[in-house]
Amino acid sequence: MTGRRDGPLMRNSGHSLCGSRLAMAVTIGVFLGCVFAFFYPRGFFAADSPIRGRRIAKSDLQVGSSQCESSERINMLKSEFVAESEKNSELKKQVRELTEKLQLAEQRKDQAQKQVLVLGEQHKAGPFGTVKGLRTNPTVVPDESVNPRLAKILEKVAVKRELIVALANSKVKDMLEVWFASIKRVGIPNYLVVALDEDIASYCKSNDVPVYKRDPDEGIDSVARTGGNHAVSGLKFRILREFLQLGYSIILSDVDIVYLQNPFNHLYRDSDVESMTDGHNNMTAYGYNDVFDEPAMGWARYAHTMRIWVYNSGFFYIRPTIPSIELLDRVANRLSREPNSWDQAVFNEELFFPSHPGYDGLHAARRTMDFYLFMNSKVLFKTVRKDAKLRKLRPVIVHVNYHPDKLPRMKAVVEFYVNGNQHALERFPDGSDW
Repeated sequence: MTGRRDGPLMRNSGHSLCGSRLAMAVTIGVFLGCVFAFFYPRGFFAADSPIRGRRIAKSDLQVGSSQCESSERINMLKSEFVAESEKNSELKKQVRELTEKLQLAEQRKDQAQKQVLVLGEQHKAGPFGTVKGLRTNPTVVPDESVNPRLAKILEKVAVKRELIVALANSKVKDMLEVWFASIKRVGIPNYLVVALDEDIASYCKSNDVPVYKRDPDEGIDSVARTGGNHAVSGLKFRILREFLQLGYSIILSDVDIVYLQNPFNHLYRDSDVESMTDGHNNMTAYGYNDVFDEPAMGWARYAHTMRIWVYNSGFFYIRPTIPSIELLDRVANRLSREPNSWDQAVFNEELFFPSHPGYDGLHAARRTMDFYLFMNSKVLFKTVRKDAKLRKLRPVIVHVNYHPDKLPRMKAVVEFYVNGNQHALERFPDGSDW
């Protein structure tokens, strides 16, 4: 068999056809190029250039605007930060205030709960004449963090969480000697001297007297070292507060006092404050109805008033209760604002003045001590020494508060009651010479 074969004529005609097609394609391409060159002399994409330029310019403006806006935003954020910082400081202050109020509220809540425990369940009123209200406030929870050093001293000195406390500086050293000698003679173990200067601290230590020297306090130390009786007396309300916070009941004692019996055997302990009186008989010591006469009022000329002679702020028993601490705070605060005020007057005003418009009175229970047992020097020199029966009475203490010649009268009291010298009190006048 033989295959098909093209002849020379067929091969030549195929090559000729391909060449003509290629030439036609080139011709068409050139023609189209000329057409586009005629209609688009700047190029096919040239018309879009202004648009792109406008877009770029707009983009640049947006960047500049964004930078400006960012600066303003930063300044605004800074202002907001400062404002928020100020608000934060104010909030912190408010939080501190609220925390203090909350702590106070919690303390009051604790006291209220203790009061409920003391009161017990609610009861109906009993028959006529049998109802008696509660007089004894609950004591505070001891807080040794107030003064750990003092707390350790009191643990050693106090008996049943009670003790006698006296403040002294070098100006009263001679009276202080008579004071602690009488305490030792009676055999009272629970007493403490708060030394207001180094000399008294050394003097007490050398005489085996329990002593506590306070830490330096620039605010009151100058008064403590150099102040007289009244100036030093004003300090005791601030210093005594720590003793109560530590949970101790205190007999606050001036040093112009002679001890003849143990006072803790003669306390009732049913009140916040149990104090000796400046009164000299039943009426002045315990109160009386004093009638004021004003004739111009006609039918209503007689006005009845209740009178009582003041408590002596140089000798009182005070329990560690909230009303007691409030009393000390009130007195100390007023004395700091009214430097010319007498501490005993302020002490009594805060203890006795009732609540009235613009003033909240102190809700503290108080008891007046027996004025023959806790005797002031007016009672002794004006009445007792002249009465044969009263001369036989042995008081618990004698406080030489009515007379300026304190030391010789203190020594005379010792002679009369301790050494039995029946004439020891006779050489003194009833009052003072001035």
